[in-house]
Amino acid sequence: MNQHLTMLALTAAAVASIPVALAAEDPSMARDLKVTIALQGKPCDQIVSSTRTADSDYLAVCKDGNRYHVFVDTKGRVVVDKL
Repeated sequence: MNQHLTMLALTAAAVASIPVALAAEDPSMARDLKVTIALQGKPCDQIVSSTRTADSDYLAVCKDGNRYHVFVDTKGRVVVDKL
């Protein structure tokens, strides 16, 4: 019985930590997208939302209203298209 309670507690702790781990990735991705957009010479003061549409393919919305499609083309180059 004691092993079952221990296992239940460990499982609950692991599940509870998942949202924290996922939330920690969002600021990093927003920062990476912002830097990528800036390196392409496009204005973006802050990323307010981003959506991953495929592998290495994102839609980013900036606080200033600019929207960008950030992706890697078939030649392996990063492309930033303003929407």
